[in-house]
Amino acid sequence: MEVPITQFRREIFSLVNQALDGGEVWVTHKGRRLKIVPEGKPASRLSRITPMDVMVDPNFDINDPAFKGEMQAGMEKEWESDWEKL
Repeated sequence: MEVPITQFRREIFSLVNQALDGGEVWVTHKGRRLKIVPEGKPASRLSRITPMDVMVDPNFDINDPAFKGEMQAGMEKEWESDWEKL
């Protein structure tokens, strides 16, 4: 796609996204052409996810029998409700 600089200015975000998705975007200005090309290989959507800090109590022990009993009881309750729906 080739657009004049004024159209590029109006539609900059959609045109840049188009270039990032692999489309060719050419901009003309004062009789010269510029090609918008992303640097390097395209990043996957997964790689662009910002990691999130998870806060866990420092005294938490996943191997604590009381915790395991609570978790198992909660899962059994969910299973039973799922079976009742069938």
